[in-house]
Amino acid sequence: SLFSVVKNQLSIVPLGVKESHQMTIFRIIAAILHLGNLEIQGERDGDACSVSSEDEHLNNFCGLLGVEHSQMQHWLCHRK
Repeated sequence: SLFSVVKNQLSIVPLGVKESHQMTIFRIIAAILHLGNLEIQGERDGDACSVSSEDEHLNNFCGLLGVEHSQMQHWLCHRK
């Protein structure tokens, strides 16, 4: 599989990325991909937005990175 090829290539010198670091890299990439699939709903006249607490991609993102669900839901839609 492509995943196996990438994982193997990361282990080869000069990269020499340790397996524990590889899993961290893959977890971050997976989280970013889930973040890109979030469904952000516009509200009012475009001045506000919201993310459903039921959004599976938000749940996966938070789980992968160990961030608090409610905080992430808030900061995705608020600057302050």
